[in-house]
Amino acid sequence: MAGAGRGRRCRGAVLLLLVASVLAPLVLYGRSPVPSLPDSTVARGAFDRGDGSGSGSNLVWPHMAASEVSLAKDLTIERLGEHKNRVLSATDDWQAVEVARSHPSGEKTDTWEEPVSRDADQVVAVGNDTAQSTQDGMIKEVVSTDRLADGFRDPGDSKEAEEQDGHGTDEKELQDATEVEHNDGSGASENNIAGTHSTTNLTSSLDKESATDTLSDHASINADLATSASSTGHSATSPDATIRIIKDQLIRAKTYLGVLASRGNHGTARELRARMKDIQRALGDATDDGMLPQNVHGKIKAMEQTLGRIKRMHDGCSGAVNRLRTSLHSTEERLQSHRKDANYLAQLAAKSLPKGLHCLPLRLTNEYYLSNSNNKDFPNTEKLEDPKLHHYAVFSDNVLAAAVVVNSTLVHAKKPANHVFHIVTDRLNYAAMKMWFLANPLGEAAVQVQNIEEFTWLNSSYSPVLKQLGSSSMIDYYFGSGKARPGENPKFRNPKYLSILNHLRFYLPEIFPKLNKVLFLDDDTVVQQDLSALWSIDLKGKVNGAVETCGESFHRFDKYLNFSNPLIASNFNPHSCGWAYGMNMFDLSEWRKQNITDVYHTWQNLNEDRLLWKLGSLPAGLVTFWNRTFPLDRSWHLLGLGYNPNVNEKEIRRASVIHYNGNLKPWLEIGLSKYRKYWSRHVNYDQVFIRECNINP
Repeated sequence: MAGAGRGRRCRGAVLLLLVASVLAPLVLYGRSPVPSLPDSTVARGAFDRGDGSGSGSNLVWPHMAASEVSLAKDLTIERLGEHKNRVLSATDDWQAVEVARSHPSGEKTDTWEEPVSRDADQVVAVGNDTAQSTQDGMIKEVVSTDRLADGFRDPGDSKEAEEQDGHGTDEKELQDATEVEHNDGSGASENNIAGTHSTTNLTSSLDKESATDTLSDHASINADLATSASSTGHSATSPDATIRIIKDQLIRAKTYLGVLASRGNHGTARELRARMKDIQRALGDATDDGMLPQNVHGKIKAMEQTLGRIKRMHDGCSGAVNRLRTSLHSTEERLQSHRKDANYLAQLAAKSLPKGLHCLPLRLTNEYYLSNSNNKDFPNTEKLEDPKLHHYAVFSDNVLAAAVVVNSTLVHAKKPANHVFHIVTDRLNYAAMKMWFLANPLGEAAVQVQNIEEFTWLNSSYSPVLKQLGSSSMIDYYFGSGKARPGENPKFRNPKYLSILNHLRFYLPEIFPKLNKVLFLDDDTVVQQDLSALWSIDLKGKVNGAVETCGESFHRFDKYLNFSNPLIASNFNPHSCGWAYGMNMFDLSEWRKQNITDVYHTWQNLNEDRLLWKLGSLPAGLVTFWNRTFPLDRSWHLLGLGYNPNVNEKEIRRASVIHYNGNLKPWLEIGLSKYRKYWSRHVNYDQVFIRECNINP
């Protein structure tokens, strides 16, 4: 019996050693709580008498039933089997670390061998005094070092570990053993992981400061990634989550750059550009987060801070939209004001007369009255009423402009002798106009200069327009304090519309009673080809032969007529194709048959208060010759050289007549220089009167 008791006590001591071996890795790697088995399982298994009868009492808890003691024993043996290999592995790792410390130069030692193949029985056999003391010292040293490096234990734990009295050691071992046995599965898994990475943890523990900094950096990086991922909606587990965050930041930064540039915040813009370059360099050609540099998270954080500060500097989109609307409204008002000013100045410049052109009629008038009266008649007067010839009508008060029309026509005429020019001007320029053509004879061609004052039949009782032009309201409108309607074009207030020369085109049958056809030319036109073929065109019963301008929006009817008036709306189509004044072939025979002059008078009387159309000859011509106009080929008449700088050069060269309609006349300084050559080539700048008045090309 005594021998059997000693055997049981010996076995209990061995089991205690194994429990101590289990507790060693728990002390070293047991940062997380260790689950435990049911109460006092290890203790009961350790002090069980082991007689197998089930009735024998155990050494520690004699009050427990035999079945419970047996269960505790089985659980203890199973748990010890699970931990035995991890204890050996940890022991070998500690030995390897100790060897590395004692041999820093890399010298080899045979003190310890790889015990990977050992089992539990070998461990018990090796447990002699020398090996046990060496292992205990190693455990103490490694545990002390690990505590200092990683802070896995509290300072109080180290004090408890240093207690050497038997009672304290036993209580500690029993408490840890209880925790180990109670942690059924998870604790074993965690300890296994700890055992697997023990070498890495021990190596990093040699440098406490480096390990602490590394953990701090990783914590900061993870926090930045979490914040950025949550703000952009990308999953942090995605292999390119950080790349997506960077690209999102770049898009936002580009948007803010435009806002900063518009507000003149150049300092912040420079900072943002620097951040963008920095993060773009970090991004490079990376396609997943593993290709990014180590410091990329710091750059992301700096960029996010800059973007947040810019966002706080600027208010929301609604405020920006309101400011833009206000700025747009103000800009539009200024634009309208500038347009009105520019239009007024353009009209003023168009009405002005260059000094040379003012000098020329004065010099010619003076010469006319100083010259011999016998030389004041034109030759070829017998051609003036011959209906078989080609007659031209030019109504102008500009001597040089009328001269260019005549000269350009004769230069290109195949038979100049068949061309007759009828020029009508006002009283002020009659002497100058006549003197010019007396000083510059046309050869075989005939010319006639008439004074509008000599048309005694043209008076206010016959012509409604003369009556209207002489009314006090009309004079006040142009010269008094009368104000134009809002939005009214100032060109309609041009006093040139007071001149009857502008309306004389509606009285061609009265002016030329013996002629059948007359080609009307404005004084701002230039003839580039022989026009004789126009007289052979059959107008098919129409009165007016003209080039239609459907491609030009300003020649649509609704641009000139007031279609809000029921009289206009009921008689005309607002989208009807207009036609151009400036080069018109009039069939005077049909004119007389259809009594076109009375049609003109009727509409002119209806427009006495200017509610049907504004002043000017074109609106009156549109209503007068409605359904009485024959369309000519577009090549006969090209418009736009007085306002459009983009007229095609080929079309200019191909056109029979080019028209400088608009304010930019070729004899004015504001004229388009690129088109002036077509006009100036027909001016003889060596002519004495032009040279004396210093008129240059």
